Amino acid sequence: MFARPRKVRIETERMTLRLPAHGDYRPWSWLRKESRDFLIPWEPTWAADHLTRRSFTNRVYWAGRAVSGGTALPLFLIRRSDEALLGAITLDNIRRGPAQAGTLGYWIGESYSRQGYMREAISAVVHYAFTTLDLSRIEAACLPENAASRGVLEKSGFKYEGVAQSYLQINGRWRNHVLYANLRNDRRGRTDAR
Repeated sequence: MFARPRKVRIETERMTLRLPAHGDYRPWSWLRKESRDFLIPWEPTWAADHLTRRSFTNRVYWAGRAVSGGTALPLFLIRRSDEALLGAITLDNIRRGPAQAGTLGYWIGESYSRQGYMREAISAVVHYAFTTLDLSRIEAACLPENAASRGVLEKSGFKYEGVAQSYLQINGRWRNHVLYANLRNDRRGRTDAR
């Protein structure tokens, strides 16, 4: 039987991936505010209270419940060298039974983008999902024009599977997304990404 971890801590070469804590509010709100223009084109519309302490507190409580319930694994990316919050990655919609699958989502602060942090985080979370959570399939989706997200997924072993029409509301509009997946026992051959 699957044992649900109460506290999750994943170490990578440069980062610690861990659950959000109440004390993360100021660095989180600052990073989201500073990266607003960078993030908004790729995300659902931010609620009016998105950057408030109350909204963040709700996120922290949700994270604890989600991990305890085995439905999601929401993690902050903390750089060990200076304890800076770089972004977040969430393995959500964890499905058990015949599916043994989850959906990956992530964001990174603009000043930390294109430095390999997200690729490092994705690789660590996928490994954790396959070995500790015993999942078989990790799915991810992004906007077709999001070359950076597509690139990091492909370089992390995800393979293109198709297009989902009107998949999510992004920045206030229903948008098509390209779908990717990483399989624990992938027989589809290597990706062309380097």
